[in-house]
Amino acid sequence: MTPRERINAAMNLMPVDKIPLMCQLSIGHMLMQLKTSPVEFWFDPFTFANGLIKLREMYDFDGILISLHGHDPNWRDNIDRIYSTEEYEIAEWKNGDKTFCPYNDLPYFEFNKQKEEIDFTQLTKDDLPKELNYIPVSQNLHFHINSYHKFDVIDYIIKKTGNNYSIHGEITSPFDYLLDFIGLDNSMLALIDDPDKCLMILSHFTKMIKQLAIEMCDTGIDAIKISSPFAGSGFISPDDYQTFVLPFEKEIAGAIRKKNVHAYTHTCGAINDRLELMFEAGISGIECLDPPPLGNVELSEAVERIGDKGFIKGNIDSVNLLLNSNEEEITDDLKRRIEIGKQKKGFILSTACSIAPPVKKGNILLLRKIVDKYGVVK
Repeated sequence: MTPRERINAAMNLMPVDKIPLMCQLSIGHMLMQLKTSPVEFWFDPFTFANGLIKLREMYDFDGILISLHGHDPNWRDNIDRIYSTEEYEIAEWKNGDKTFCPYNDLPYFEFNKQKEEIDFTQLTKDDLPKELNYIPVSQNLHFHINSYHKFDVIDYIIKKTGNNYSIHGEITSPFDYLLDFIGLDNSMLALIDDPDKCLMILSHFTKMIKQLAIEMCDTGIDAIKISSPFAGSGFISPDDYQTFVLPFEKEIAGAIRKKNVHAYTHTCGAINDRLELMFEAGISGIECLDPPPLGNVELSEAVERIGDKGFIKGNIDSVNLLLNSNEEEITDDLKRRIEIGKQKKGFILSTACSIAPPVKKGNILLLRKIVDKYGVVK
């Protein structure tokens, strides 16, 4: 099997020759391994795309997740100057804004003009964005989507890698857009005090995200990850999940599946109380399944409960195992997870969440060696 065939077979719950391997890498880890300009890696489409291709080759993963898209190819035209300090590479923009890019983490922005705070109590539908031109990467960190170059990075990577590897795009859950748009504190109050307004905002973003996902499907990707990190039990209850997350992700997942592209949900932390519930969104699979102490999902239980509902992508502990353990401990842990995963059609070995920035390259290289030795499916 080619790596792409292997991943696609797993997502289709079909037999594989060996357990597929595909991990998500944090921006910090990518920067530390590539030793490239953090400003260029964040803003330049070709630096970013070639970096993803190089890292896949470095770690011999079966696929590539493209977590950012919509880069502006002419981004340098808006830059006044770029300079370095011991901690950051700093881009000063012609409008007076500054972007601080650490060498091992996500960037942050210092705006020339302070953004106006949203008064949620007075918010109406007319105040909501008319187009989806940003990705809420994290709180107060937006990645701008250039409407004329939405999928240049995806097109480039598919062209460069051919049919050999499984290429996955990424969109963000409507729930994340809600939290980002009105702020975390406002959101926690609003979910209780004004749920109808929250539902209005969620519905508005869902329409735009669904359209973006439909367009992304036409690039030739094999799957779209729905990033939904705040939808675990450490943040909202199962009842709130069914009200504020499930119906909106279901609408998006349904549109993706109609395009014959797989959709899977990425939720961090504790999701043991909603494993089956997540599949009610019509998704093909789920990602993370953080094990204790990061989360509360034991792989053996998840395999039994999920069954043929969909595929599982996880659940290596990137911090307590890959960062803080030795080769023998990593090998023993992965052997156990692989043996459990072999019991289920549709298991993709991956870190539960992103590989942490300081994880040693050698520890990640172990993954391929262990899969090749113990992951063959007879």
